[in-house]
Amino acid sequence: MNATKEVMIVTRGMPASDGAGVRLTRLIGQPEIQDLDPFLMLDFFESDDPDDYIAGFPPHPHRGFETVTYLLNGRMRHQDNQGNEGVIESGGVQWMTAGKGVIHSEMPEQENGLLRGFQLWINLPGHAKMNPPAYQEFTPDQVPVETWENGTEIRVVTGKTEKGTEGPVKNTFVNPTYLDVSLAADSEFSQPLETDSHSFILVVEGSVKVGNKGVLLQKGMLGILSNGDSVQVDSGNTPGRFLLISGQPIREPIAKGGPFVMNTQEELHQAFDDFRNNRF
Repeated sequence: MNATKEVMIVTRGMPASDGAGVRLTRLIGQPEIQDLDPFLMLDFFESDDPDDYIAGFPPHPHRGFETVTYLLNGRMRHQDNQGNEGVIESGGVQWMTAGKGVIHSEMPEQENGLLRGFQLWINLPGHAKMNPPAYQEFTPDQVPVETWENGTEIRVVTGKTEKGTEGPVKNTFVNPTYLDVSLAADSEFSQPLETDSHSFILVVEGSVKVGNKGVLLQKGMLGILSNGDSVQVDSGNTPGRFLLISGQPIREPIAKGGPFVMNTQEELHQAFDDFRNNRF
């Protein structure tokens, strides 16, 4: 029997800072929602005050998971100890597989103006945690946009919409969906998802109603969804913009320590030892 995913938990997250003092809102990875397998953390940053972001995220290590950086406004320069470098622009995405270890920095490529975007951490299964680091990077014009006659736009980072538009990021570990939906007023949006996937909606602008119960989510609210094979969203009489993100749970033990996410404490200790001894 088909079932629609419904909103189970709503949070506005908590103020936090990371890197060299970048101000942000932590939505996943905070006391209300510590994680949502396979999602380990979700941060949202939005400011037109350079003092809130200009110091950026100086070099820091990662091992055992993936980071997804998606910008709505602004520019960020990425560099790592493997010699990779590039700029993430408004509407662009970087999907980094840290694997066995990478040391990287993410610094604003601007001195003024609005910087707005997200960083999502996604776990890797144990068999892939020590894979070589890898990147999937796409410029704004490489991220497909599905446009409806009523003005609705869906930017597809990964996964496939109900109408068949498919994103460029490929991931066979958790079969993710990552959609940026700008829903026109008086519109309905439907998206099929795997029944047991863990899914959430984060409202970026305006408000939307979610599920058969019509739970109202306003700007800044994140709604965790139940099991079900689809999600239904209604904009009401005003437009709304939201991220829909979904993935298959990995269901493995998690040992977290700062920038490392492994399966056991022994593996975690090894990660710290490898980093201290320049083995990344």
